[in-house]
Amino acid sequence: MKKLFIAGNWKSNKTIAETKAWASEFCPKVADLASEKERATVVVCAPFTSLSTLKEVVQNSVYPVALAGQNISKFGEGAYTGEISARMLHEVCGWVVIGHSERRKYYGETDEDLAKKTELAKKEGLNVIYCVPDDQTVVPKGADVVAYEPVWAIGTGKTDSPENANAVVASIKSKTGATVVLYGGSVNAENVASFMKQTSIDGVLPGGASMVADTFAKILRASIESTR
Repeated sequence: MKKLFIAGNWKSNKTIAETKAWASEFCPKVADLASEKERATVVVCAPFTSLSTLKEVVQNSVYPVALAGQNISKFGEGAYTGEISARMLHEVCGWVVIGHSERRKYYGETDEDLAKKTELAKKEGLNVIYCVPDDQTVVPKGADVVAYEPVWAIGTGKTDSPENANAVVASIKSKTGATVVLYGGSVNAENVASFMKQTSIDGVLPGGASMVADTFAKILRASIESTR
């Protein structure tokens, strides 16, 4: 049975109270899957304001839940008002998302910026989920997980076909040497199994579906059951 990697991206959503409520609902729903914890890694990519609270609530979860920041500064600590450095982030989580399509689109982040962020993240001991829109995008050294997210599928309700997504993921692995590659783009509890059954896809990066505790639990369950 292949190992799985399920990462939920909350984007710019959830107050601290909503974060507590989500975690309090999600953790009990997946407790019975604890025997699969070595096979299926679960990561929640939460806003900076939610990470400390989320860490406190999930630390005693029967099913381990790892945490990720959604971005870091391309600078170290210093006079960079409004920025969160890699060192600061590592205090509350072990992962970081770098290069998400929305960061590239709305904030003009370049491959050079993202390579610098990856370098800083690895220097401070953070694991990196590096997002790419296709199999032509350069993946910097140090990325632990690569996520293929076709831009047209993000938040649109439209998905790539499982077969084409699998082909793109296989190409990414061949070109970059990545060993863990996810598919992201309108993944939900109903379609996740069709992606997880593909030979090259190691996991998924759902957005909106991950913000509902019950739905994210169903995504994890369906991923595990479809690959037994």
